Amino acid sequence: MALIALAADKGAPGVTTAATALGAVWPRPVLLAECDPSGGDLVYRLPAVDGAVLNPGRGLLSLGATARRGLHPEQVYEHTQKLVGGLDVLTGLTHGEQAAGLTWLWGPLGRALAALPNADVLADCGRLGGTPQMADLIAEAELTLLFTRPSLDHVAHLRERLALVRGQLGVVVIADPRSYRASIDEVRRIVGASGTDVSFVAGLAYDPRGAELLRGQWGGRLDRSLLIRTARELAGRLAARVAPGRATSAAAASRPAPRARGGLSTESGRP
Repeated sequence: MALIALAADKGAPGVTTAATALGAVWPRPVLLAECDPSGGDLVYRLPAVDGAVLNPGRGLLSLGATARRGLHPEQVYEHTQKLVGGLDVLTGLTHGEQAAGLTWLWGPLGRALAALPNADVLADCGRLGGTPQMADLIAEAELTLLFTRPSLDHVAHLRERLALVRGQLGVVVIADPRSYRASIDEVRRIVGASGTDVSFVAGLAYDPRGAELLRGQWGGRLDRSLLIRTARELAGRLAARVAPGRATSAAAASRPAPRARGGLSTESGRP
């Protein structure tokens, strides 16, 4: 189905939290893949579906060990796990040093994820720039999302990065709910003035309390959080943009909205 790459240029705007929230409310089957060369966080952040600790030895590292003779889409699920709430995840490297022996992996991994049958893939690529080979994975994505805070330094770095990334681009602003629409509009104005071909500028609420609830406390309180409400709106917008969404949107519109993992509903909401 569709591969969507999620990344940032500067600092820590919350790409992993955003990717997890989007996966939790994605309207179709989805796989969250931790592809950050500097190391992933999900093994330490979230429990498995049975409440146990995720296995740090099962994920991107084990997939890379078996893929040197070729990597095929059907191999990916042999190395995935389920998070609490039922979200399928390919956990990432546990530290950046492991990436040194996997520079060859990113291109084949991108092709495998893009060809994964029956599920979209949200690839958390972390901060761009440190591993040039990550561009090989992002080149396979149908859509690349760059996350930013609305501060001047973050937006300045974003403008520089936009000129370097090819393909369909979107910008997501991690915005304070108190100035949510104004922050998104300001970043949209700056991005538009840069002359870069960006498909859209959208938002996701900066919601530390919702992020904490996302760490395993699935259910009604999480469902009402600003993080999940804005993630649901963004997920619907993204799913409609990628090819499988366009192909099935008419049929999906005629069906009742499904309930997402962990009891999260899929009704849209705004801060």
